[in-house]
Amino acid sequence: MMENEDRRSDSPYIERIYRSEGVTTAKRMHSIANSNWELVIWEHRGRAHVAIRGPETRPTTVDVSPGGSAFGIIFAHGAAMPHLPVQGLVDSAVSSPHATSDAFVLRGEEWELPGFGNAEVFVDRLVRAGILVRDPLVTDVVAGDDAPWLSARSVQRRVVAATGLTQGAIRQIERAREAALLLGEGVAPLDVVHRLGYYDQPHLARSLTRFMGRTATELQHPDPDEPLSLLYRSGR
Repeated sequence: MMENEDRRSDSPYIERIYRSEGVTTAKRMHSIANSNWELVIWEHRGRAHVAIRGPETRPTTVDVSPGGSAFGIIFAHGAAMPHLPVQGLVDSAVSSPHATSDAFVLRGEEWELPGFGNAEVFVDRLVRAGILVRDPLVTDVVAGDDAPWLSARSVQRRVVAATGLTQGAIRQIERAREAALLLGEGVAPLDVVHRLGYYDQPHLARSLTRFMGRTATELQHPDPDEPLSLLYRSGR
């Protein structure tokens, strides 16, 4: 049985940390849209792989290794690696040129593989090395705060530079993810429309198809042969 675990972090650079391991009968995983970028480490046929995966604006389906394991650090909005501009990583990924069971290469340097329990220590090292930086304004703006001392164009430019996405795109993706969570919890589609500010049920349906690749009914009755990738509620 595949065991999945995720947790929040006290680090302002991290949105969430997750891991999955065990045996699964599912041959495919349905990866849904996500407005954050992440570092993901996985094992396939005894070999370690490491990649930086950018924000995903559309759903995709990926093959699953029956006995594989995975660990990931999802970075907070506003965190970025200057040597890997996130704008070029949207709906894409960059793999480490070299990875073993103990270490991997990032920006030409070898780093010890982090784990679920020491992700914050690893991220702190990246920050001290100047590999990972953060724009607090972007973090605040995406969370809904205003920045009246800057023009709307300047704010948008900084959001795109740090996240690869516009504020509008982030809001749409996050709203669709919240809708999927509510539907999975048994909330009726019409109630989801009212709670999250969709115009009507067709508007909700279009959003779910675009970002989740699922209908409301499919989210209420998930397919065990093609489970969704990590779906979490921000702030928990």
